[in-house]
Amino acid sequence: MDWDLLGHSWAVENLAHEVASGTTRHAYLLCGQHGMGRRTLALRLAQALNCPTPPSPGDACRRCRTCRQIEQMSFSDLSIIQADQVGGTLRVDQVRELLHSLALMPYEARYRVALLLRFEEAHPSAMNALLKTLEEPPSQAIIVLTAESAESLLPTIASRCEILRLRPMPIMDLSKGLQSREGIPPQTADLYAHLSGGRPGIALRMAKNPELAETRKMWLDFHKHLLTASRHERFSLAEDLLKDREYLPEGLGIWLSLWRDVLLVSLKSNVRVVNLDMENEIARLADRFGQEGAFQNIAILDKTINSLDRNINPRLALEVLMLDLPA
Repeated sequence: MDWDLLGHSWAVENLAHEVASGTTRHAYLLCGQHGMGRRTLALRLAQALNCPTPPSPGDACRRCRTCRQIEQMSFSDLSIIQADQVGGTLRVDQVRELLHSLALMPYEARYRVALLLRFEEAHPSAMNALLKTLEEPPSQAIIVLTAESAESLLPTIASRCEILRLRPMPIMDLSKGLQSREGIPPQTADLYAHLSGGRPGIALRMAKNPELAETRKMWLDFHKHLLTASRHERFSLAEDLLKDREYLPEGLGIWLSLWRDVLLVSLKSNVRVVNLDMENEIARLADRFGQEGAFQNIAILDKTINSLDRNINPRLALEVLMLDLPA
């Protein structure tokens, strides 16, 4: 039984056993990096709990009306709350409204299921508002939290949940899964598996959205041009980046991934590079900048990304980046 998921077979086996044996916990905490498949696993659990025609105990058919509506996150007994945007704040009034609905009996299913996504973004008052319900849970409700780590939540929240820590898949296993499940050619599947760092959600998103590959290429071409640009031209290019400031962290992450590969090649490491389709360019940069230059660029990009995470003025952060990047 795999619940039609890539990876996390141990988590599926554990949850399916609890559903089949009637030992389901009242609250779960699914931990892991963004793109690990936390939300998908939570939805599969909701399907297994409420499917009216399961093919086997602990499983779901994924074809009935209930399963399809849960998949589309539009089921009457499924509630989903999260911060309005990534990096935002989940408010206490959102949690209170959710708890009011959980106190009601299910409309049509066996359980009401509540998904609280990216719960590390919850305001402390929102976490505290959930605490009483976790201590005295309604018998007909299952609460599923997702977060990057249990340590990012109040200890009193994490201690009242069954914690499942999701880990990246082995790169080759993920590549084979993409080939067999999605029909992706081996070379492309290898690239997606490496770029995702073993995170199946990221790999599947790239497989299903070809425009993401174009966006990545655009950022890499932009960076290549930037390294040979004059200071005046760099500041002009920074203005172009500011027009898409929402995607800045993602784009800078692409650059950071490239320079980590450059460092690996400079160190003559046996670890395979992530950007498989850029091996010639990575070798060229390694010859040109060496270990010291790669270290320097990684530090510069890390500093810029951290500045954006701390809500430092994006224009200022980019201008400093343009000055610091070596020519």
